[in-house]
Amino acid sequence: MTSNGGNSPFAWLGLLKWSLAYSDGTAAASSEAKPMSPEDIAFLEKVMSEGIIDEGQRMKCILADLTDTFEMMLDSSSSSSVSGGGGDIGESKQEEKRKELEEEDVIDLLQELRDIVEQIDYARAFMAMGGLPFLLGIATYHADVNTATAGSLKRTIPKSIRKAALGVLSTMCQNNPPVQLSLLEQGHIPQLVRLFFDSEGDDSMREKTVQALSASIREHSMAEHIFCMNEEARTMLKFGLGMQHSAPRPSVQLRKRSLFFLRALLTSDNATIERHTQFQDVISYICTHGINDEWEEDAELREMSLSMLSRLLQINPTSQSDEASIGKPASNIIMQHTNSIGSIGVKRIQSIRSLKDGSEERELASLELEAWETLMVALADAGAEVGKGNSNAPPLAICH
Repeated sequence: MTSNGGNSPFAWLGLLKWSLAYSDGTAAASSEAKPMSPEDIAFLEKVMSEGIIDEGQRMKCILADLTDTFEMMLDSSSSSSVSGGGGDIGESKQEEKRKELEEEDVIDLLQELRDIVEQIDYARAFMAMGGLPFLLGIATYHADVNTATAGSLKRTIPKSIRKAALGVLSTMCQNNPPVQLSLLEQGHIPQLVRLFFDSEGDDSMREKTVQALSASIREHSMAEHIFCMNEEARTMLKFGLGMQHSAPRPSVQLRKRSLFFLRALLTSDNATIERHTQFQDVISYICTHGINDEWEEDAELREMSLSMLSRLLQINPTSQSDEASIGKPASNIIMQHTNSIGSIGVKRIQSIRSLKDGSEERELASLELEAWETLMVALADAGAEVGKGNSNAPPLAICH
């Protein structure tokens, strides 16, 4: 499935326009008609006077305005599709509509839509309207240089609008399995992974892309499995974390989004031995770079990395294969870096403890200190467990 879907680059736009004609996003009304009591009439008059909005109907109006705007924004023949005496009228109406929905207006509408679909029921109603391919089409849209005319190549969707569309996708997928499944069926993973790599040099677009993927995949067993089996998707996370030393270092926000997503995948109830094996090089990178204050300057990222390593030492992943598999590849990788982690940890713990009690700097470092102490204990416990099968294994020395 291509990012533009089907043979038409605007299939996502046409699908939503058709859906809006046959759906209003609201629940069916009761078949039993009852006369309104005076109290009901008074309440209705109060509601109308206060201007309370029917969000289902408002959502439909927003989407109708957006479809009209994107039709004019992307239709290369819009300026020449009318002729004769009615041409001036048609063109003036189109120009008037275009002025009504400038870039900032479209972003405002998408933000309002995002607020509405925070509610699970409205998110599913939006999905029923065909809204998912519509948003995905906006986010991943790019002019096809092989088929587009010289005029149409100038017509595109601003990055700010595409980022806003990704934000709506992220919101409606959060903890919403039916929406997550629908996106998965539309092949959104390779489309968004492609968008990430096409956005080289734009970390804010990449951050929004990782956020949308994370929200649409986390806690959905099938989606997690498909993502982790995709080599390009795993490479995307490595880029997001900054593992490619030849490339410019990603922004702090992109690194946080990527690490949050990685931690969710590796510590998920659905995590397997095979998944941990696929990410062994990433786990090793976290052990040597992610927790090291000489490399990672952001305290929150270091704390996230430490917490992830502690959790990985404690969990026992299952195996996807029919034959029983024994082993903890993530834990094994971490244990291989015991000496390095211990050296970094002792130095960092001493540094934090030397800060003045009650100072702002000490308060800010308190979470990292707690995370370090938790990891040291987890390493000692894991070492003791390994030592049960190897009487010559040295104990981990922890400095208090």
